[in-house]
Amino acid sequence: MTVTPLVPAPAFRGRIGRDPSSGHYAVPRRYRLHLAPGHDGCLGIAVVHRLLGLDEVCPVTLLPRRPDCPDGGYTALRPLYEASAHHYRGPALAPVLSDGWSGRIVSTHARDIMRDLARSFTPAAGPVLYPRGAEAEIAAVEELCTRAADPAALPGVLDLLERRLSAHSHLAGDRLTAADVEVWAALARRDTPRRTDEHPALRSHLRRLSAHPAFGRHLAGRPA
Repeated sequence: MTVTPLVPAPAFRGRIGRDPSSGHYAVPRRYRLHLAPGHDGCLGIAVVHRLLGLDEVCPVTLLPRRPDCPDGGYTALRPLYEASAHHYRGPALAPVLSDGWSGRIVSTHARDIMRDLARSFTPAAGPVLYPRGAEAEIAAVEELCTRAADPAALPGVLDLLERRLSAHSHLAGDRLTAADVEVWAALARRDTPRRTDEHPALRSHLRRLSAHPAFGRHLAGRPA
């Protein structure tokens, strides 16, 4: 169960870049992920982290499935929020990408974090999750995943995803990309699979992804 925070948390949207002048540049073990198993954004980050084999490059702190604060936040994250926002009094929410050098938050924006992990730390043998030329396709799938949170919009979203998978083996072409991670994180752990009986290509794709260790190990909320 996901607890809705009583007040919104501030948005931290720092980015990891390749240029040292950016302040947040890619250095192994400088950054840490703080992830909660019950949060869809955390789930997508955890899958990307696992696909790219970043355990040593960017360690993960796994938070409890349920927040331990009445406001829907986490006690363990509060020092990071208080160091990053003056007189911060809101909920300390996951996901968080923190900077070990400054003790502050870099980002709480799941899609930015996924992109930065993939673009800044991708090993030579890892999958290219954001391939050149697929940016528009991935962005379109991200928008569908956002719409899928609305029960009224979900049937139409499933139809569009089915159409994509009827033409290609994956959601942004014929290889695994971040689009597949987004859809799996948005759909796999909800009751959506039982609603895909009329969407055989989508149902089959979700099952194939769940059989992959980088995806399936998170279905039961196991560590990232």
